[in-house]
Amino acid sequence: MPAHLQISSDGPVTRVVLNRPDVRNAFNEDVIAELSGWAAQVPSTDARVAILSGAGKAFCAGADLAWMSKMVGYSREDNERDALAMSAMFNALDTLPIPLIGRIHGAALGGGTGLAAICDIVVAADDALFGFTEAKLGILPAVISPFAVRKIGISAARELFLTAARFSAQRARELGLVHAVGPEAALDELVNGYVRELLTSAPGGIAGAKAMIAAVAGRPPAEVAQMTAETIARHRVSDEGQGGMRAFLEKRRAPWVR
Repeated sequence: MPAHLQISSDGPVTRVVLNRPDVRNAFNEDVIAELSGWAAQVPSTDARVAILSGAGKAFCAGADLAWMSKMVGYSREDNERDALAMSAMFNALDTLPIPLIGRIHGAALGGGTGLAAICDIVVAADDALFGFTEAKLGILPAVISPFAVRKIGISAARELFLTAARFSAQRARELGLVHAVGPEAALDELVNGYVRELLTSAPGGIAGAKAMIAAVAGRPPAEVAQMTAETIARHRVSDEGQGGMRAFLEKRRAPWVR
């Protein structure tokens, strides 16, 4: 069992809670390994939606101080190996075949903001704080940069990476990092609303849509026309596509809707 995560399932919904409240759920090498391990086994489960949250007063405050103190003595090779493990974790979470909802309260700083960037849907408390704070420490948000720049754009990244300033949930929503903002007491209601919607969408359609978004992003339409045509043709003739279209035409529930 993971030591730093609480993982529970309720039918098709899996909840993953960062469970190091004494250090505001900060990252260390063990948390990275456990998140990577959880992500690797998701395809073999019946989960259709996952919710990522943090125990205690914060979502994730970035890097653990004890872990950072070890980094000071790392060689360049040690640091590269450490960073590659973290990059692999973010990529594994980013490419999950199921939707990942981020439920964010308190601080989501450094790598915590990186976690927000890889979630498909993010719900945040109205007093939550975000920040790419690495430059204040003489380093930079390198590992999370591909995910963050894709989410907030180059202009906002220049401002926020360079100033390392903290910013509000409202600003995060304006940037597209967050999708819904509300009082902390209402976060579960907001999350559950998204869960209900996601469970009415086809599992294969969701997985395919996530992969397609990554494949077409930043590419001209003509360049991906063949790929998108092949993708929709494949899904139309699949069991899931046939079942969903027939259910719609016959005015009944799709097979995956419970």
